[in-house]
Amino acid sequence: MLKTAEAISPKHPDKICDRISDAFLDACLAQDPYSRVAIESMGGHGLITVTGELTTTAKIDPIAIVKKVAGEQYDVKINIVQQSPQISQGVDVGGAGDQGIMVGYACDENIELIPQELYLARNLNKLIYSRFPFDGKTQITLTDGKISSIVASFHNAKSSELKEIIVGWLVGKPVTENVSIYANPAGDWNIGGFDADTGVTGRKIICDAYGPQIPVGGGAYSGKDGTKVDRSAAYMARKIAVDAVKQCGGAVLVKLAYAIGKAEPVMVSITRPFTEESLADFSLANYDLTPKGIISFLGLRNPQFEKVAEWGSYGNGFTWDK
Repeated sequence: MLKTAEAISPKHPDKICDRISDAFLDACLAQDPYSRVAIESMGGHGLITVTGELTTTAKIDPIAIVKKVAGEQYDVKINIVQQSPQISQGVDVGGAGDQGIMVGYACDENIELIPQELYLARNLNKLIYSRFPFDGKTQITLTDGKISSIVASFHNAKSSELKEIIVGWLVGKPVTENVSIYANPAGDWNIGGFDADTGVTGRKIICDAYGPQIPVGGGAYSGKDGTKVDRSAAYMARKIAVDAVKQCGGAVLVKLAYAIGKAEPVMVSITRPFTEESLADFSLANYDLTPKGIISFLGLRNPQFEKVAEWGSYGNGFTWDK
C-alpha cells in the first residue's frame, strides 16, 4: 500500500496568503469577538491584493496587517466591503453562513492523531524550517508503512545540507531497503516566496487538513470566522473524531452537512473510514452542532488563527485536537 502526503512551510506563497487572511480575522476578533470575516489574499511579484467582506466594530489598519505578515517590500491593494445583507439575515438568527459538507478525521497512528504520512512530512518540514526559515516543501511516501521516498525543496538551502538533515532525521524510523531521497531535485534555488511564484488563500487545503487519503468536504479555512461552517464545523468534526478515537481506537471519519441559514446540520455521519461501518458505540447526543454551539465550545471567537494557518489545522494542539 502506497501513501503520500506533502507539507509546506509558513513562508510558502500560498501559506503566506493564508496567514494574511487569518491575521485579518485575529485583528478583528481581538477588538470585536462577533466580527464577521471572509477575507481572501493573493500575492506575487511585488503586489499583494486583499479582498472580501468584513462586518465588525474593530478599527484595523489593513495595510499594516499585510506588511506585518509578508514584509514591508510589497505594494498592497485592499478591496473590502461589508457582508451581504442577504447572507447575514440567515447568520443573524444563528444559521450557518453557507451550505457544505465538512469532514473530520482522527486515527491512532501517532501522537497527533493524523495520517502517518502527513505527520512525517510536517515533522520533517518543521525540522528543516528551524534551520532554513524560508519557502519550502516536503513530501513523504510510505510503502506498507515504511518510508520509501522523501522529497524536500527549500529556498536558500543547499541539497547537501538538506540531505544531511534528512539522513539524521531518518535514524530510528522504519524505511524500505532502497529508500529514495530527493533534496532540491530541480537544483538549489535562491529565488523563492512571492519573488518566484504567486500565492492564494485556500490553495493548500489538503495540507491544512489530513493529506490526500482523506476526503475534503468544505472550502478553505483561512480568513473565515466561526459562522462559516467551512471552518467551524470542520473543526467540530475533528473534535468528535478525536473523542471517538480516544474511546474506541482505530480511525474515525465524521461528516457534517449544513444548509445556509439553518442552525442544525442536515446530515451527521460517523464511521470507520473506507468501510462505512457505523460507529454504533459512540454517542453524539452531547454535542451541540449548531454554529453558535460550536463557536462557544471550541473558543472560536478568540484570536488564534494566524498561528493555526502556519502549519495546518490538525495535530498542533488546538482545542479541537484535545
